[in-house]
Amino acid sequence: MQKGKKLIAYDIIFLIVSLYFSLLLRFDFNIPQEYMVFLKLSIIPVVVITLVANRFFNLYNSIWKYASVEELISIIYSLSLSNVIFIIYSYVVNYKFLENRYFRFPFSVHIIFWILSVVALGGTRFIYRVIEHNMGEKTSKNEEKNLLIIGAGDASALLIKEIRRNKEMNYNIVGLIDDDDAKKGKLINGIEVIGGRDRIISTSKEKNVEEIILAIPSADLETKREIVNICKQTQCKLKTLPAIDEIIDGRINIGKLREVNIEDLLGREEVKLNNENINKYIKDKVILVTGGGGSIGSELCRQIAKFSPKKLVILDIYENNVYDVQMELNRNYPELEKEIIIASIRDNKRIREIFDTYKPDVVFHAAAHKHVPLMEGNPAEAIKNNIIGTYNVLKCADEFKVKKFVQISTDKAVNPTNIMGATKRFCEIMVQAFDKSSSTEYVAVRFGNVLGSNGSVIPLFKKQISHGGPVTVTHPEINRFFMTIPEAAQLVIQAGAIARGGEIFVLDMGKPVKIVDLARDLITLSGYKPDVDIKIEYTGLRPGEKLYEELLMDEIALTSTEHNKIFVEKPNNIEMDFVEKSIEEFSKVSSMDKEDIFKLVEKKVPTYKRKKNN
Repeated sequence: MQKGKKLIAYDIIFLIVSLYFSLLLRFDFNIPQEYMVFLKLSIIPVVVITLVANRFFNLYNSIWKYASVEELISIIYSLSLSNVIFIIYSYVVNYKFLENRYFRFPFSVHIIFWILSVVALGGTRFIYRVIEHNMGEKTSKNEEKNLLIIGAGDASALLIKEIRRNKEMNYNIVGLIDDDDAKKGKLINGIEVIGGRDRIISTSKEKNVEEIILAIPSADLETKREIVNICKQTQCKLKTLPAIDEIIDGRINIGKLREVNIEDLLGREEVKLNNENINKYIKDKVILVTGGGGSIGSELCRQIAKFSPKKLVILDIYENNVYDVQMELNRNYPELEKEIIIASIRDNKRIREIFDTYKPDVVFHAAAHKHVPLMEGNPAEAIKNNIIGTYNVLKCADEFKVKKFVQISTDKAVNPTNIMGATKRFCEIMVQAFDKSSSTEYVAVRFGNVLGSNGSVIPLFKKQISHGGPVTVTHPEINRFFMTIPEAAQLVIQAGAIARGGEIFVLDMGKPVKIVDLARDLITLSGYKPDVDIKIEYTGLRPGEKLYEELLMDEIALTSTEHNKIFVEKPNNIEMDFVEKSIEEFSKVSSMDKEDIFKLVEKKVPTYKRKKNN
């Protein structure tokens, strides 16, 4: 508002000065007395007419810091209109002066006045823009962050242009890094290619680099991982461009830049699916996903939706998560027919109603309690949900002639030391027993931790880092297998295509990762120094927790499959009589004390070795 008032004041002054100088120029700097009298009488009409015209063309609403050709055109239109009105005014409303003569300005005065006023009013605004720009440049120079870009290809060229367009980013690009020797010393949009990845650390020190952007969206994962590991040594904040297929219309969107995260270090190459096999058992079929609102269940729904099922039935006990999945699928797959069911797998009658109503062709069973320490303190709940709930779903799959049943299992089911792992191992036992006595193809798919899943260690670490630490790790030697959520879901679906019944599929989880190394990487990627800015504290193993997880019951039982990331464990000889009798005993856990529950599970799961003190 203040700037608008100042502009009006400046305009009034410049209009008066322009009118006066137009007379001086017309009369060779010797203005006749009668014209001076007429000048005084014309000042107020000229000012009023021009200010009204300026208002009409929004000249006092524009942000002149960003003044451009459009604003200059508006000034020309406004002053042209006001001059026309002034000419009409001066010819219609004549003033009678000396010797009873009618008196008016020569037409040339109006032309000169128009030129001078355009220059004065337009010049004022553009001088203001230059001053603001220069002040902004000085401010931004003080606040600029030195930036190093990794990559000297098309993505980098587009990124440089976008950064220059977005001055508010305040980046000073110090150079480009590329392993192509032919590019060394060359300029891309005025920025020099300094050298290969061996120059990252030295350049970061020499140029006081604060941020590094990875602009190599088409590079393979191993290359990215190696470069990120080098960048981690610089203590610079790391960001990366999205995948190449996310860059739309050839423009890099600064808003799409994201911080490098732990998935960039731990992820593997994209899973290659056999779409033909998957289509055969999902396309145009009714698919039921239990636990469809959870980390794995929701991703299963996303992946299944791509294969055009006849109907996707999503079952979960917790309505908030499954609602989010529903909204996402409605947005991304509006044509997909879907049903959202809020129900507990413990409720056998309700589960039977669901199977009777929708008659699914394929069931992915992801519903389970999975938190190890919490289940250790609540063993009866673990049994009622994981064992009895799974039995209800298995039974209905048999009764209603489901074609395939895929059980989501865990590495914690291998030689379990906790009640959660033991319940999941018993689920594998039930799967193999049902397969022997049913026409349904029952299989289990076993994998380790998934990155970023609900309750996993990475979201916990991120929260702890955001609060300034400390980051808590149970033991300096504890390690785990990790897999991304999409990769796990895709391999589960692929395993379902391979299944012939009775298998326990084991997914290739790569190498186990030390949790403390994971913590250090997350701290570093967040721009902090481990044990300096953010402390790491060891809290001791929790009840039922192992230092090392295993994916197999017996290494020699491992057999390869047609997919290079899926292996199969030799089926055990399990009878349904054992399962039925065990379910009868497990159904009484609500009236048992904890110690008796643990003993019962030890009896039913021979590989379960309870750890009482950790």
